[in-house]
Amino acid sequence: MQLERPFRQKCSPLLESVLLPGRSDLTVHEWKAVPDIWRTAAEKYPDLVAVVDPYHEPPTEWTYTQLEQEILDFSQGLRAIGVAPDEKLALFADNSCRWLVADQGIMATGAINVVRGTRSSDEELFQIYTHSESIALVVDSPQFFNRLAESFISRINARFIVLLWGDKSCIDSQIVKDIPLYGYKDITKLGGESRNSLFLSGQQGQQDVFETISPDDVATLIYTSGTSGTPKGVMLTHRNLLHQINNLWDIVPAEPGDRFLSMLPPWHAYERACEYFIFTYGIQQVYTTVKYLKEDLQRYQPQYIISVPLVYETLYSSIHKQISSSSAARKIIALSLIKISLLYMEAKKIYEGTVLTNNPVEPSFIIYMVKWLWARFVAAFLWPLHNLAKILVYKKIHSAIGISKAGISGGGSLPMHVDKFFEAIGIKVQNGYGLTETSPVVAARRPFSNVLGTVGHPVNLTEIKVFDIETGEALPDGSKGIVKIKGPQVMKGYYKNPSATNEALDQEGWFSTGDIGWIVPHHAVGPSRKCGGMLVLEGRAKDTIVLSTGENVEPSEIEEAASRSNLISQIVVIGQDQRRLGAIIVPNKDEVLAEAKRRSMLDENGEVAKDKVMNLLYDELRTWTAHCSFRVGPIMVVDEPFTIDNGLMTPTMKIRRDKVTSKYQREIEALFK
Repeated sequence: MQLERPFRQKCSPLLESVLLPGRSDLTVHEWKAVPDIWRTAAEKYPDLVAVVDPYHEPPTEWTYTQLEQEILDFSQGLRAIGVAPDEKLALFADNSCRWLVADQGIMATGAINVVRGTRSSDEELFQIYTHSESIALVVDSPQFFNRLAESFISRINARFIVLLWGDKSCIDSQIVKDIPLYGYKDITKLGGESRNSLFLSGQQGQQDVFETISPDDVATLIYTSGTSGTPKGVMLTHRNLLHQINNLWDIVPAEPGDRFLSMLPPWHAYERACEYFIFTYGIQQVYTTVKYLKEDLQRYQPQYIISVPLVYETLYSSIHKQISSSSAARKIIALSLIKISLLYMEAKKIYEGTVLTNNPVEPSFIIYMVKWLWARFVAAFLWPLHNLAKILVYKKIHSAIGISKAGISGGGSLPMHVDKFFEAIGIKVQNGYGLTETSPVVAARRPFSNVLGTVGHPVNLTEIKVFDIETGEALPDGSKGIVKIKGPQVMKGYYKNPSATNEALDQEGWFSTGDIGWIVPHHAVGPSRKCGGMLVLEGRAKDTIVLSTGENVEPSEIEEAASRSNLISQIVVIGQDQRRLGAIIVPNKDEVLAEAKRRSMLDENGEVAKDKVMNLLYDELRTWTAHCSFRVGPIMVVDEPFTIDNGLMTPTMKIRRDKVTSKYQREIEALFK
């Protein structure tokens, strides 16, 4: 096979220092491009297992040395078939060890990967491919490729196609036509041969000329999934991502051999940055899926899991369901002990100084001392029962799900009841905050300062300020407004969209997140003395419902409260006529049926009439949201869940409010009439 040589070639300066004239004078810790981390990791942890991928064929287990070799071969294989620096390659695939190799291999050539998962619609993938001006396609599997074949492949210009998993013979050859098609092994074999050829040429004094990748070169284009609006291509540079790699250890103090479970879309900035970072500490990453999560938590007993709030909510529900299905005596004991542990934790917060407040005025020392003494007394009284709960109840939960060090939550709002539950049973869940545009982490709770209700302090080298929505002026701590970010992780801009870039980024480099929040005031004494400077989020500015009375409603407060009900699977609060609130509810059918049976509401066919379902759900909503600032009026019950596949959820499992309201627009109008 004739190997092409691109006219201009780039390489990752530390990873591929052998390709540079005179070799590189960088030390093992000087990373200029993201793929440089693999040289350091392979030298520090050569024989430690880096990745375990049990559910692909063939199942894969690589050491750090083997993983580095795969990346080097894949990268050189791409150069061999003509990939040049700054060209875009569309990487449309799901989480796997080969995704990681392809991602890093593309980056190491100086090319830019344009990433997305297989659950996106064909039209969305087509728009991303064409808007990004991609020149080739790297896809997950023959099944996925054949799905794309008719609606996608015939409409794009592709120099070549790479198949990460599966057999090329399963591809519809009529669709591919004259486009060169390579398997994963084809690319790595080509790369190995090409690297040997380069090495021999170098020995004979005929070395190819390579430039080095600059930290300010664009590494990847990530199109925002977004809960509303059209996706925009976020340009993240190597410097952006290296900031995350260099500064996340304070949040996740990983040690060599620690095991992480990976299940999120790897192209998402949150999963991606965390993966890059943890590999620099010699950890072992095990790939799993939603289907196998429960089984793999027990099987692999991970020290950490990095995931989105919905996963922790699912674990919370699963544990409660397990408790509810046990005998009456065990159920009463378990639930009583959990309530005692929750009270114990509330008392601890008072004397440990982790009670949230937005009041800038420091409390009276004398009043606080009285509260401190009372909290100490309550905690001392409850401590033996809390310890008993550890032995009788929590020990079994821990053995079932592992997570011996921490669960890291990001990519959405973590409901307070879930947060409190895991704290009470002794499983640490650290909540973080960020956006695709900020690479993504800007703030997170630390292991030693895990204050519930917050997203913690800013990460290193990051500034966070809150600005008035109307005037744009900076607000003092404790005041609610729009959160803005400044730091080395802030994106270069939106690809081919200068107007959107200028709208999001001001001339001083402040990025407007569109999120509403406030910063906890600093107190020297009192129940909030350890919370100062932490960020608290309250919702998205664009989600705020403005009533005709002038009052602003953050729907997330009501939705979070309602989601505690076993009968309510999903909910979106709406405010169509600006006078009152409504809600679209997806019921939990099994739980609704069980509750109806308990109340003797079933008809002769063993079913529940629609009006009775509506009344049940309305009662539940009213009960669980009684403490909220606003009440919900009319409700609409829909049978179809909001999912990624029907476009009503983002790939990180957040409900796309705009898509839901658009889908049910006619019904919503009728509801408010």
